[in-house]
Amino acid sequence: MTRHDMKQFNLAEAKAKFSELVDAAAQGECTIIAKSGTPVAMLVPLDHGKHARIKFGTLKGKVWIADNFDDPLPDDVLDEFEKGGGPLSLKPPK
Repeated sequence: MTRHDMKQFNLAEAKAKFSELVDAAAQGECTIIAKSGTPVAMLVPLDHGKHARIKFGTLKGKVWIADNFDDPLPDDVLDEFEKGGGPLSLKPPK
């Protein structure tokens, strides 16, 4: 289905028909939602095949955390965070 084949509703219409639109999505239909005539979102059906359940333990033995993971940062790295403006900054540029 191309974008031109999809139904489009403005935001107010979509809010009023939300339950119907969700039912339509469950049946495989896609709906474009527009704000002031400009498409801004799309309501689509879920592809349940792509949303596999989480299987815990699949990375056991493949991931490790260094013993010093939560040690204080070295002074030079901490200085970069605190001075601001750089790629590691927590503050806006001066």
